[in-house]
Amino acid sequence: MSSKSEDNVGTEQAFKGLRAVIWPVHNFELKKFLPMGLMMLCILFIYTLVRDLKDTLMVSHATGGGAETLGFLKLYGVTPSAILFMVIFVKLANIFEREKLFYVITSFFLTFFVVFGFILYPLKDVLHLSHETISSLQELMPRLYWVWPVIGNWSYALFYILSELWGSVVLTALFWQFANEITKVTEAKRFYSLFGFIGNFGLLASGSVIIVCANLAKKSADTGVTDAFGSNLRFQMGAVFVFGAILLWLYRWMHKNVLTDPRLYSPEEKAKKKSKPKLGLGESAKMIFTSPYLLMIATLMLGYGVAINLIECVWKGQIKMQYPDPNDFNALMGKLSFTTGCLTILVMLVGANILRKFTWRTAALITPVFLLITSLAFFGVIVYENSNGFESNLLGYSVLLVAVIVGLVQNAFTKGVKYSLFDSTMQMAYIPLDQEQKIKGQAAVGIIAGRGGKSGGAFIQSTLLVVVGGGVSLSSMVDILGSIVLVVVILWIASVCGLSKKFEDLTANKNS
Repeated sequence: MSSKSEDNVGTEQAFKGLRAVIWPVHNFELKKFLPMGLMMLCILFIYTLVRDLKDTLMVSHATGGGAETLGFLKLYGVTPSAILFMVIFVKLANIFEREKLFYVITSFFLTFFVVFGFILYPLKDVLHLSHETISSLQELMPRLYWVWPVIGNWSYALFYILSELWGSVVLTALFWQFANEITKVTEAKRFYSLFGFIGNFGLLASGSVIIVCANLAKKSADTGVTDAFGSNLRFQMGAVFVFGAILLWLYRWMHKNVLTDPRLYSPEEKAKKKSKPKLGLGESAKMIFTSPYLLMIATLMLGYGVAINLIECVWKGQIKMQYPDPNDFNALMGKLSFTTGCLTILVMLVGANILRKFTWRTAALITPVFLLITSLAFFGVIVYENSNGFESNLLGYSVLLVAVIVGLVQNAFTKGVKYSLFDSTMQMAYIPLDQEQKIKGQAAVGIIAGRGGKSGGAFIQSTLLVVVGGGVSLSSMVDILGSIVLVVVILWIASVCGLSKKFEDLTANKNS
């Protein structure tokens, strides 16, 4: 089959009826499509496990910890680390070819997670500050009340940082960079939502693993096991290692069997891309921050990061009050991941058709509009709780329990829409760009803007906590936080409208 005929057969018009809605993938494309979907499944499985564990460690298990520590950790721990990783990524990209770069970075993360679960965590009492030391420091410097648990539980903080970076580095900078390089625009419109559809079964698997492990740990605690949460943690890190090994094998299989198939990837195009000159770090940064198109993509990421960060931290504080035991906290986070996976899969069935039938702008606007509506409902419950006390009733239930449930629904639905539509539209926005912007521009925007969004929310939270001082909670400042979320989401919506015109023009020029 000629390249031209394969391009024609790869268009939407080749699919009719239900096939066009559910499975717009040709049989010869399965060799390329399925491994990519399974790679995303492995990445999301690992990300979900470590993400839920990092929150459990810092909010519920760390000595003196709480949801209020997260703002300081993200701002002063995650953000500098993200910048450092961007520097390392660009340097390594100039040293290694794409395939080796994937192996080096992914193996580093997997090694740390295993070492943490089986070496660092069992030594926590030796490595961390005692409860008495942290409490005395909090009394001595009350404006840094929530900073000392981060410093005192430094190995938990390090686990938190690398867990956050897994999503930015491995998913955004490695997986999507690889997908964008080997996927055509016509394929992306059919494939990308379905990549997420398959990948989000990883959330179902990881959520199930978390729930089972947490419940088993809870039962073992009843039988006298002194560190039931430690057993839970080690089992989950073992699962991370297994799925990480599968991820590396799939990536190698793609290079051996897909990138050598001219029906699925052009060797000439591959050679041409390899021959392009590599930019240095300074040139890459200049390219990004002088490009209005890349800056508008960064604005979208910043908007999502700030808004969801402010909402989530308030919600996690409610969870700790309702479920003080770390295994119960971890089990609820597992239920969130499982619910998110179910909703994402359902939404993606609709989202795949939205991407094909409607404009890019319509698909990209759904996430901010949905987040705006659901966040107003959640903050409304918190306002009621602050006015009447967390022991009061609402709709026949404890208002604290209602806040936890509403927050869970808000997070699950918002992330479901985000994974199905926001991520796909974001990645589609990179496709019309040239090769250098795709690789290094996308890496820098993904790491810096993704982290910058969360850092922006973290800056707001940490500043408020320092100004007030002492052990004040985030939920007590919900009026301020809710107003900020409203403004940020409105700016996010405006940025989508501006970027859509540029995306349509670039796509039309590239096709012509």
